Amino acid sequence: MDTIPDDLSGLYDDGHIQCVVISYGDGHRDAPTGSAMLVDARPLPNPVEDPEVRESVLHATGLDREVRRYVMATPRARRLVRQGAEQVLLLLRADSLGRWAGGQRSRVDVHVVCEGGKYQSVAVAEEIAAYLRAAGVGCETEHRHIDRPLLAA
Repeated sequence: MDTIPDDLSGLYDDGHIQCVVISYGDGHRDAPTGSAMLVDARPLPNPVEDPEVRESVLHATGLDREVRRYVMATPRARRLVRQGAEQVLLLLRADSLGRWAGGQRSRVDVHVVCEGGKYQSVAVAEEIAAYLRAAGVGCETEHRHIDRPLLAA
């Protein structure tokens, strides 16, 4: 019978999950818990507040191409994604260095917030995850409030 080593990290390839990016809406009053890096997407453009695109996005989310393009169309949005992803990479590098000194490999969690959890936070979470995957980081996303109804203005 094979014995299981104390450190299982060697059983995974380099693409195992090192980061989980969770989007949520602050207006729902049930934010995810636990230690995480926070990315605030509330200042980014909300397509529902734009009369020119509102009707076309009412039944969409930040997973839809049109919404994602709308949210990411500003330099501020692209900067927010880049800064968030680069911070995760720094944390993972620091953790990796600590591992050689006897520390344990950890996972970096990122919470991305907007008001309702359907548009800006979802788009930004997906963009951060795409950036990290392109950098070779195993990353998954969770969208806590994507299926909730729109919040009243």
